[in-house]
Amino acid sequence: MPHVLVVDDEPGVRESLRMLLKDEFDVTPVGDVDAALAVLDERAVDAVLLDLVMPGRTGIDFLRELAERNDTPPVIVLSATRAVATAVEAMKLGAADFVTKPFDVDALRIKVRKLFEHRALEQEVVRLRDAVAGRTRLGRLIGQSEAMRAVFRTIERVAASRANVLISGESGTGKELVARAIHDLGPRRDERFVVVNCAAIPATLMESELFGHEKGAFTDASMRHVGKFETAHGGTLFLDEIGEMTPAMQAKLLRALQERTIERLGGAQSIAVDVRVVAATNRDLEREVAQGRFRSDLFYRIHVVPIALPALRERREDVRLLAEAFLTRARDEAGRGPRRFEPETLIALERYTWPGNVRELENAIERAVTLTEGDTIAPTDLPDEVQIASRTESLRDEVRAGRVDLESAVLRFESELIREALERSKGNQTRASEQLGITRRLLKLKMDRCGIGAAAGEEAAPSEPD
Repeated sequence: MPHVLVVDDEPGVRESLRMLLKDEFDVTPVGDVDAALAVLDERAVDAVLLDLVMPGRTGIDFLRELAERNDTPPVIVLSATRAVATAVEAMKLGAADFVTKPFDVDALRIKVRKLFEHRALEQEVVRLRDAVAGRTRLGRLIGQSEAMRAVFRTIERVAASRANVLISGESGTGKELVARAIHDLGPRRDERFVVVNCAAIPATLMESELFGHEKGAFTDASMRHVGKFETAHGGTLFLDEIGEMTPAMQAKLLRALQERTIERLGGAQSIAVDVRVVAATNRDLEREVAQGRFRSDLFYRIHVVPIALPALRERREDVRLLAEAFLTRARDEAGRGPRRFEPETLIALERYTWPGNVRELENAIERAVTLTEGDTIAPTDLPDEVQIASRTESLRDEVRAGRVDLESAVLRFESELIREALERSKGNQTRASEQLGITRRLLKLKMDRCGIGAAAGEEAAPSEPD
């Protein structure tokens, strides 16, 4: 039952309001502002009926203090006809409505009902807005681009099925997060999610890793080992970088998927396994099949539902969202660090192509949180390659807009690269020239052309021949 707080210094008014509302609402009547604030501290209040003119602290005082609180209930002010000006002030302070005294019983009851209807509608709007906003996240996946929304929709549709899934995408795009989301949203969510990185396990150990072995099956097999298929029984087995499997191992995996049984190395007993397989690859497996490096029958067995993850450069509208999420996570884990990005920093993040995709972005933000001492992350707190890419893109925009001619742009670009190389080499021109892939003599000529003086601490080295 909704809870209504009645604040009025007249006992007769308080009792009248309690009797009027008690059949539909839980009513707490109090006689002054201090008592009303005490009720708010102790329990949730859904609405307040507030008298404005009271001895001591007034209803206006109550509204001002209420404005300092979070999640405040709506207020209907009760005002005598002579206090209309005060009622107007109350409305400015956030009161939802007002009723003049003496009030009409039925009119007041209707106002309270409408107040709750309106509040319920507002809460539904907030819920729906949150639901829509929630579409930017699925598990630990984050994205608001249409490409990622399509991925979210596919995950939600496939999660409830038994179908095997093949996730493709460049390294760092979040393939394991997709596999985890499929598991967590499906009927196997309470069972194990087992990960096998096929690229990290030597080919000679892969069969034992997947299917297990009996004691004495080979040298050093001093005890029985349960493989990943048995460990994942009833749950999900995620085979990351499946394209790295040898042809012989592909054949054994295909048999396990077809027959839903495995045999441990050195064992003769078939063991039934109920496992949902989700595989991932950064290779073009169709091309691998065409070139004879991946079995076509295994490909079609794991390729029941394909999910292609876009590279981060293909969904730049997600960069800010991801960066903010990584900043919050890194700060929470560190218990300290900057709270926000400078606007120019976010622009720099969006300009970079992120060859390492989401993983590279996450690492860049974690690095900035660790090294930044202030409250904000500036462009200079980002990795060098991100800063260079941002300046290069900015310069390109100026050329396109006709604000800078090509020759001046090239000169500025060379100047920036030379200054950075000198800074990294602490003024050592020989090392700087090696970084830039040019001779020390040519570097000196370019420094003179760009107006760059000799760096402090430059080594005394002889000129190199042309």
